[in-house]
Amino acid sequence: MERLQKVIAHAGIASRRKAEELILEGRVTVNGKVVKELGIKVTGSDRIEVSGIPLEREEPVYFLFYKPRGVISSVKDEKGRKVVTDYFEQIKQRIYPVGRLDFDTSGALLLTNDGEFANLLMHPSSEVEKVYVAKVKGIPAKEKLRSLEKGVHLEDGKTAPARVKLLSLDKKKQTSIIELAIHEGRNRQVRRMFEAIGHPVLKLKRERYGTLTLHGLNSGDFKELTPHEVKQLRTLAMGKK
Repeated sequence: MERLQKVIAHAGIASRRKAEELILEGRVTVNGKVVKELGIKVTGSDRIEVSGIPLEREEPVYFLFYKPRGVISSVKDEKGRKVVTDYFEQIKQRIYPVGRLDFDTSGALLLTNDGEFANLLMHPSSEVEKVYVAKVKGIPAKEKLRSLEKGVHLEDGKTAPARVKLLSLDKKKQTSIIELAIHEGRNRQVRRMFEAIGHPVLKLKRERYGTLTLHGLNSGDFKELTPHEVKQLRTLAMGKK
């Protein structure tokens, strides 16, 4: 038996927190009866409806996707642009991206139908490290790189400490390749951090998400995560060392 809100989250309808709100609002029924208690547990044979729509239970699936540049981190786009789920047409589950990567950013992106898992990874307290490699304009001075490490002030507050490494520089073209590791996931955060020190990003790629790397994948490829990899991400997100 599993808690009702967890079952709803696993079905990909909503995060566990949103599922709890749906229950408290009286929008969930179990075997035809409205349920407003968060502690209730259900079995695989129970008939669950959310807002009058029968719950289709899916086995949770987890994928690592090498997102190409020029692809939207969404399940649909009003402008008809290519979205990440276009690469998963053979997958029958209703998956969606965990967080997002900008249109012009490539690299590691997770997709799943497990709302609880997605919510855990995207929570502000999540300690999952994301590693980016950026090609930036100019050659940053050491003190500017140190400011990234300590945290820079953006319009939505100061960033948390980061790990920074200058990988290479091109004096002729006046560009640098820099590795930046952060735990946060604010909108366009990496690009804004580099803009804050006066070195705008020319090209950006997320090389690693937690323990997961793009090793063996080409742009547009994906792989299903193993149970061990999923467990590692859960552990990281909850801050257990």
